[in-house]
Amino acid sequence: MHKGIAASRGIGIGSVCVIKEHDLSFEKKKIEDTAAEKERFNKALDEFKAETTAMAEDIRKRIGPKEAEILEGHLVMASDPSMSGEMLKMIDAGQCAEAAVEAVCDMFIGMFSQMDDEMMKQRASDISDIKISLLKLLLGIKDIDISKVPKGTVLACKDLTPSMTSQINKDNVSGIITEVGGKTSHSAILARALEIPAVLSVPDITSLVKDKDTAIIDGTEGIVYINPEGDVLSQYIIKREDFIRKQSELKGFLGKETLTADGNSVELFCNIGTPKDAKKALECDGEGIGLFRSEFLFMDSNHQPSEEEQFAAYKEAAQTMGGKPVIIRTLDVGGDKDIPYLNIKKEENPFLGYRAVRYCLGNKDSYNLQLRAIVRASAFGKVKIMLPLVTCVDELRAVKDMIADIKKDFDANGIAYDKDIEVGCMIETPAASLIADILAKEADFFSIGTNDLTQYTMSVDRGNADVAYLYSTFQPSVLRSIKHIIECGRKEGIPVGMCGEAAADPLMIPLLISFGLTEFSVNPVLVLTARCIISKWSKAEADELADKVMSLTTEAEIVAALKEASKE
Repeated sequence: MHKGIAASRGIGIGSVCVIKEHDLSFEKKKIEDTAAEKERFNKALDEFKAETTAMAEDIRKRIGPKEAEILEGHLVMASDPSMSGEMLKMIDAGQCAEAAVEAVCDMFIGMFSQMDDEMMKQRASDISDIKISLLKLLLGIKDIDISKVPKGTVLACKDLTPSMTSQINKDNVSGIITEVGGKTSHSAILARALEIPAVLSVPDITSLVKDKDTAIIDGTEGIVYINPEGDVLSQYIIKREDFIRKQSELKGFLGKETLTADGNSVELFCNIGTPKDAKKALECDGEGIGLFRSEFLFMDSNHQPSEEEQFAAYKEAAQTMGGKPVIIRTLDVGGDKDIPYLNIKKEENPFLGYRAVRYCLGNKDSYNLQLRAIVRASAFGKVKIMLPLVTCVDELRAVKDMIADIKKDFDANGIAYDKDIEVGCMIETPAASLIADILAKEADFFSIGTNDLTQYTMSVDRGNADVAYLYSTFQPSVLRSIKHIIECGRKEGIPVGMCGEAAADPLMIPLLISFGLTEFSVNPVLVLTARCIISKWSKAEADELADKVMSLTTEAEIVAALKEASKE
C-alpha cells in the first residue's frame, strides 16, 4: 500500500500505463547570431500558443470553461513581458533559447515554490509546465499520445499537466497517480472535473510501478495498491459500487436549501480567487461567496491594479452572484505570498511580520484604492468587506475609519454604494480568538480561517514535514478555539462563518453544527457533498457527539471518535 494526497474522490481499478519524463538536457552554448536564435525562440513560443489555444478550446468543449481557464492562464503567463521579455533579453546577451527559457522559468518557479499557500505553489507548477512545453518544442521532442490508451487504464506520472490532461479520454482512464501535486493543484482540479479518481504526491511511484501492473486508486482516502491480493481487490470492487451509488445521491441535493436533519438552515458559500470563479460557484449551487481572495488580482498582474481595474473585477463577481452575498477579503499579502512589484521587504520570519492587514494599513494610499473599489462595487450586489489576520481591535477600527471617510467622499460626489455595507474580520490567530468577544462587538461578521488558526495555535510551520503531525484542526486546542470564536459571535448576534478547508471536512461538520456555525464556505466542487453531510446531522446528535469529542485529550482520540460516528 502506498499513501499520497486524496485529490479526486472515487475508486479506480485498472492496468497501469507509466508516463516517463523526457530527457530535456541540452548544451548551453554561446550564441553569435542572436537574431536567428530569437526567431527560433519566437517560433517555438508561437507554436506553444497555438497548441495551448487548441487544447484550451478542446477542454472547454469536453470538460468546461473553468478548466479551460487553466490553459488560458498559461497563455497569459507565457506572453507576459516579465517572462518572455526576459527570455529575449537573455538571448540578446548570447544565451541559447533553451538556457533562457530554463533560467527565467526556474527563477519564477523558485519564487512561487517557497510560498506556503497551496494555490501559490500551483503557480510554480504552471510555470514548470510552460518550461517543459517550450523546451520540448525547442528540442523537437514529441509527447506520448494519452488519448489512445485503452479502457481501464491507470495513468502513473510525475505530474499530470494541463497539456497532458487535454488528451485524456475519461471513458478510458480509471485512475491517476502522480509523484507531485496537492488538493488545489491543477492536476487535482482537472481530475475532479473529469471525475477520475486521483491520488497525488505518491513518492517515487513511477519507479515503483511498471506498465500492465494492476492498480487500485482510492482517491477518497489517498491510498494506492499495486498488484493487490484477491481479497483486497474484491473489497474495493464493492467500495467502488458504493461510491457510485453515493455520488448519484448527491444529485438530489442540487437546488435544495442547506438544512440539518432537524430542519435548521445554514448558508453554504464558496471560496473563489477570480471573478470568473463566481460562475463556477453558481454552477455548483453555491449560495454565495464566503471568500473572494482579492490577492489573485494582484498576483495575476505585473502592476498594482488601479481602482478601476479592481472595481471592474469586484463588480463582475457581485453581478454574477445576482444579489447573493459576496465577501471580499482585502489584500492578504506577505508571509508566503510575495508580489514582486509591491517591493515587500524580506523578513526573517514573514509569517509573524509585515503581512495582510498590517501591510495594508502601512500602505494606506494603495489600500484606499482597494477599499474604494469594493465599496463602489457594493452598489451592484450584496458585497461585504473582510479583513485578514486581525490581531487587535485597533486594526478593525482603523479600517472602518478609512471606509467612513470613503463614504463621506462618495456622498459628496454622488457615487452610489451600499450605505449598510458590512465589515467583518477573519479570525485566524490566537490573539483574535482570545479577544473574539471584543471584536464581535465591533465587527459585522466573523470568518474563521482554519489554516492559519491551526498553524499559529500549534506553533507549526505547515510546510515543515518534521512537525506536520501537529498540524491538525482536530487538535483539542484548535477545536476549543473554534468553539470559543463561534460562541462569542453568537452572543453578539453576528454571523460566524468558516472559509478554511475544515468547513468541508465531513468529520468536522457535525462539530460545527453543534458549535453553531452559520456559514460554511467551501470549494465549489464540494458544495453538494457538504450539503449532503449537513443534512444527515440533527443539532441534538451533533451536540451529543461534540460533548464526547470535547472531553477527549488527544488529536488521535478525537479523530477516531469522529470516524466512528461518521455518516459519510
